[in-house]
Order: sequence, then C-alpha cells, then structure tokens
Amino acid sequence: MTVNSVSVALTGSGGTGVMTAGQILLDSVAKAGWYGLMARSFGPQIRGGEAAALLRIADAPVQSADDAYDVFVALDWGNIQRFASEIPLHSGSLLITDPANGPVPDLVLGTEPQVVEIELSAIAKGIPGGRPNMVALGLVGELIGLRHDALEQRVTKALARKGDQVLAGALRSLEAGVTEAKGLKRPPMLAAMHTAPDGRWNISGNEATGLGALSGGVRFVAAYPITPATDVLEWLAPQLPKLDGALVQAEDELAAINMCLGASFGGTPALTATSGPGYSLMTEGLGLAVASETPVVVVDVMRGGPSTGIPTKSEQTDLNIAVYGLHGDAPHLVLAPTGIDDCLFTTQWAVYLAEALQTAAVVLSDQAMGQSRAIVDRPAPIPYRAARRTAPADAEGYHRYALTADGISPMAIPGTPGGEYTADGLEHNEYGTPSSQAAHHIAQLDKRRRKLDHFEYGAHWAAIEGDGPLAVVTWGSATPVVREALARARREGISARLVAPRLIAPARPVEMAAALEGCHRALVVEQNHDGQLTRYLRAHYDMPRDSYAYFHPGPLALRPAAVLGWLRKLSREPIQET
Repeated sequence: MTVNSVSVALTGSGGTGVMTAGQILLDSVAKAGWYGLMARSFGPQIRGGEAAALLRIADAPVQSADDAYDVFVALDWGNIQRFASEIPLHSGSLLITDPANGPVPDLVLGTEPQVVEIELSAIAKGIPGGRPNMVALGLVGELIGLRHDALEQRVTKALARKGDQVLAGALRSLEAGVTEAKGLKRPPMLAAMHTAPDGRWNISGNEATGLGALSGGVRFVAAYPITPATDVLEWLAPQLPKLDGALVQAEDELAAINMCLGASFGGTPALTATSGPGYSLMTEGLGLAVASETPVVVVDVMRGGPSTGIPTKSEQTDLNIAVYGLHGDAPHLVLAPTGIDDCLFTTQWAVYLAEALQTAAVVLSDQAMGQSRAIVDRPAPIPYRAARRTAPADAEGYHRYALTADGISPMAIPGTPGGEYTADGLEHNEYGTPSSQAAHHIAQLDKRRRKLDHFEYGAHWAAIEGDGPLAVVTWGSATPVVREALARARREGISARLVAPRLIAPARPVEMAAALEGCHRALVVEQNHDGQLTRYLRAHYDMPRDSYAYFHPGPLALRPAAVLGWLRKLSREPIQET
C-alpha cells in the first residue's frame, strides 16, 4: 500500500508554543479523518531551550518519520544549532521564517529549500491576544489542505479554559495564518489523501503502556520520576484509583522496585516504570524477584546513555543490561513492543507472562515510542490478563518451590492457612528454607530456567511479515522504520521479510529458525552504537551465514531511506558461498 503523506516541522525556543501548536495540529488531523504521527525534540532543560514538534500526516497508519520534512516553520532560530540535524530537508521543502528573527542560518539552508518570509510575530501583535504559534498553525493547516472546521474545533477545545479573550485571539490568529497561506504552493504529497474510518485512537506509547498495564491486571505501581518514563506514571496516577489500585511515588528507584515486590508478594500484580539510570539501580531487586519467584513488571523507556546520557533523546541501548544485567544465573523475561500501538499489547502480555511464570518481566520501550503520539486504528481486544497459580485455601504440606514438571509452583497468598513460606534472596529448598546444598541449588536453577524455556508463548513472540530470501531482523522502535523500508522495497521488486522479536528473552531458537527458513541473507537493523541485538542474535541463534548489520546510534532518528539503501545493495550482491 502506498502511503500519501506530508511531514511538518514546527520549531522555536522553549515557551514559543510549538508543542501546543503541534498537538492541536495532530488532534485536528484525527478529527478530519486522517492518520498522523508527532514526535518531539527538545533539550534536557527543565524550562527554555530548544523545541520542535515533528509531524507526519498521512492517509494510512504511520509510525515512522519520513526521510525529510516538506514544511518547516520556524517561530525563531533560538538554539537551532542544537537540533537542526534532526530536521532534514530536501530541495523542494518549504521553509517559512519570520524576518524579524534575522537571516536563516546556513546550517538549515544546506539543502536549498524554498524560503518564504512571513511576519508571524508582527501579524500576531496586530491581533488582541494574538500568538505567532496560532498564526503558524493556521498557515500549516491551510497548506496541507486540512479542513478548517476541524482545526477550529480543536483550537477551541484546547484553549477554551483559558478564557474568551485568549480563545478569540487564537481563532483570529488562526484565520490570519490561513490568509497568509493562500498564495503559497501546497505540498503535492496530499493530492490523493482520503479520510479514514471513525474509531481511531490518538495515543502516545507511554499512554498505551499504561493502558496495557491496567488491562493486564496491574493494580499497584511504585516509581520514581525519570525522563522519558514519567509520562507513564502521570497517566496511571488518576486511573488506578478508579480500579481500586494505587500509585506511590517512591523516594528512589530501589524503594520503588522493592515496594512492587511487596505488593506482588501480597497478591497484587505490580509494575514500575523507569529509564536506564533508574533501571541500573533496580537490578538487585530484580534478582530478588527471580530468586523468590515473585512476579513484577519493569518498563524501561530507554534513552541515550551511558550514565545520565541524553535524557530527552531516543536510543536502543539497554538491551544488554536488560538481558544480562542480573548477577548469578537469573533467567527472566525481556520484551520489546514493535510500535506505539503495540506498547499496549506487549505491556499487557508482559503482565500476564510475569504472573503466569512468577518472575520479572522487563519491557523495553524508548523515548521515540514513549513520547511520540500516533493516530492508530482501535486495537482488537487482548485476551491476556494476570493469571497466577495460587495455593489452595488449605495448603497443608505446602511446598512453595516444589519441583513441578513445568517449573511453576503454587504461590500462596499471605494468610492462607498452612501457606507460610520464606521468600528472600537466599538459595533454598522446595519449602523455601535457606540452603547452600549443591543439590538444592542446582534443582532450583533448573526449575527457574525450565519454566521459561518450556512455556508456550505462541505466535506473539515476534512480528513476522512478508517473504523472500532476504530477512531484516530488528526490534522495538526500529520496527516501523524497517516496515516502511520493506514496503518501498517491494514496490521496486525486492522480496524481503520482516522478523521483529517481541519476546527477546528467553531466546526462541526453534521459532526463529522457522521464521528464517529459506533466507540466504539477513540484515540486522538497530539504533545503538555497538550492535547489541546483533551480538545477542549471534550468541543465541543460527543466523544466515551471509548476514550484515546496520547500527545507527541516536539521537538522530532512523530513516526508511537508509534501510532501503541497504536492501537495494543486498538484493544486487551475490550470495556468499558457505
């Protein structure tokens, strides 16, 4: 399917209202019946700094940025050097600038866009309560052919609470922007746009994660705020009490993970959300979850690292620590959603798996998915809900860590008669009594590994699409980019398939072999510097001998054209002899 789309960048210093304008534009796009995606680029400052609302508007679902932006509206040039490289243009791009802000910086003009000067600030000053961002919003809406009533309705909904004067000024500014756009050439990408059916959602990855947690049965959340995961907590905070749940802001990440373990020990499915630095602090608690077989879900919304890294930019850099970061032999679950909408399914599935397998489940989202918004089709109902194997009401002769065939033992709820047991970090026997005997240690190691390896995960372990002798293996937020590149490749006659593991650990070698059957060549695509997924695949899977890897570190977004370039190259080269 060919996607007709147009990409728009709205930029300015913090406080100019570009994020507000971008959000209203995306809401208006949804109201008009189109699809869209909005990413945000900003610095680590609490206030001020740079800001950019980066949108792609389309007639089909999109969760990947395009290769370049067709319309670039700069409210000012403050701090543009910090993020100009994140906003690639092409020779046909329309760049709208306010002459009051001085000349267009050379680093923006490198691709020779069409520059149009419009006095956004002067127009706004001539309107009581006028704002340049609303002038820009009206201008962009008219350029892309957005229904004016849809735009006006969303502006009214967003600003009505600010009072009649503010709303009147915004609407007049909107009209002024529409007038300024009348003489400009519209981008050709929307010529064939058509509207989509009703019933779509306008949702961010972090909101979808929160919804997946609640739908899966989570009723307790403890966390410490950290960018870019805080949005998950802010969304969950007012929702949990409606379901007789609770959210606690802990004093730090160590307290958060241990609070979650306490709630889970008491029978309540629990979750925490964090990012790389916070996850590092939680690893001891995760080890306790594995050893005591206490279910818990940790959502890691990844950002650039190491250490503090780049808090507001995206990078797939926590796979190594998520898979290998616990001391000792500590098998656990690691999952990764394949897109913004899939954050709902993967988180809900993670809750189900953690409860069913009585272990820790780590969900690797990232800033690109978590803090971007997309207009998506309403998802189908998801059947997975928390289902823990509990001990019977009268648990006489109860063995908490009994060596069952599938490795999963009944877990008594505190207060169950005869169901008392020790659940600490020491190795233990079947009763839970601490033990340093080799036989007990090996038996429990085998038990904890067996329950993960022998569980039937079904087809959800990966997204597998297409066919052909070339496979592209990717994960997480790189998946929509690869998916679009593959669609373009198919239009050029290149046959290739997508394999995007949703279940990273435990490894599924039999399933991967089936997914790669008939493939003579593979390309691994990921957004980090050292190829963490590539190394993991080589360690645990029999990949095609003729395999390649494309590592793309952040903070620059992965683009479909770069992946397509690899597909073109690999489709022309002869297969290496084995």
